[in-house]
Amino acid sequence: MPVITYHLNDGSTREVETPVGGRVMQTALSNNVPGIIGECGGQAMCATCHVYVREEFLDRLPPLSDDEEEMLDVTAAPRDPVRSRLGCQIALDSEDERLEVDVPEVQV
Repeated sequence: MPVITYHLNDGSTREVETPVGGRVMQTALSNNVPGIIGECGGQAMCATCHVYVREEFLDRLPPLSDDEEEMLDVTAAPRDPVRSRLGCQIALDSEDERLEVDVPEVQV
């Protein structure tokens, strides 16, 4: 089963299994991971699921869509030009996939 590791601001981590196709935002919400809000429900219409993808996992992600690019311009926490992504747009697509993200200090 795919695993997402969320690195939180207090220095702790949460490692959560998700079904194949599970998204970073929905997995966080379903497992009470703090710091991910997901106000728009995963429609890439807000930036409250902003995460910083750890560099060693960046090459596994699809390119930014125009909608995601636009929303990342309005994040509450500073945008990292390389690592910032919307959690609602990141799905884990294989049984053995892993992903690690840092949760920003603020979302709104």
